[in-house]
Amino acid sequence: MPELPDIEAYLEALRRTAVGHVLERVRIGSPIILRTVDPPVAAAEGRRIAGVRRIGKRVVLELEGGLFLVVHLMIAGRFHWRARGARIPARVGHAALDLDQGTLLLTEANPTKRASLHLVRGEAALAQFARGGVEPLEADLAAFRAALTRESHTLKRALTDPTLFSGIGNAYSDEILHRAGLSPTRLTRTLGEEESARLWRATRDVLGEWTDRLVDEARERFPEKVTAFRPQMAVHGKYKQPCPVCGSPVQRIRYSENEANYCATCQTGGKLLADRALSRLLGEDWPRTVMELEELQR
Repeated sequence: MPELPDIEAYLEALRRTAVGHVLERVRIGSPIILRTVDPPVAAAEGRRIAGVRRIGKRVVLELEGGLFLVVHLMIAGRFHWRARGARIPARVGHAALDLDQGTLLLTEANPTKRASLHLVRGEAALAQFARGGVEPLEADLAAFRAALTRESHTLKRALTDPTLFSGIGNAYSDEILHRAGLSPTRLTRTLGEEESARLWRATRDVLGEWTDRLVDEARERFPEKVTAFRPQMAVHGKYKQPCPVCGSPVQRIRYSENEANYCATCQTGGKLLADRALSRLLGEDWPRTVMELEELQR
């Protein structure tokens, strides 16, 4: 799922390609994408795009006259910038926004089709999409810690909860926790002041560095290959690969539709976190440490 740095990169590209131009036509290729009927989507046509903004993981296109197009890309939704009047791709194509100098395509390479497009009128209607989480790049340490400890959750769950923190998902939460040297299963209310400050700094550093990197790239070309798995990442998507800090193999735990990637040496004192499926299968044979895992593999 595109997260805060990826969304900011899209916004930078849209400021360069779309803002100030007229939205001439909205073509809907897959009706499931459109989640509102009033105002009708045709009401957006003929209006100039006045600006773009982010609400959590949503992209908002502000149109003249107080209308807003709100897009949630979910896991597999993506934007593509094409020549004016470009065809909506079969199977993965959702919609096309035809501007006076190009076309913005919305696609989703996922059979469940969870991405959404809303057209709303006015700031009050737009506010309904805010989930209440603090902006992690704007929050000071006090605000960050207040959000973190509002409820007793694991750190992984807290960072990815949009009612606590805005724009953080599975990928960057892994990177943040690795940078902070904290276990993804550590409970939020057990962190001391130094650990909370370390997590706050890691959050700002990781998101800031990736935002700067991706926005710089978007200034030169439209981001066509938005992915949660990047070679420069430390642990996310790097299962069994060496940790860039200590060289130990990156571990993972799977749960629901997600997984957490971590370095046992850097984050859990060498302890392997229990994967629900594997630990249930192996029972007492489940290795407790990296050393036991290496012996088992030998």
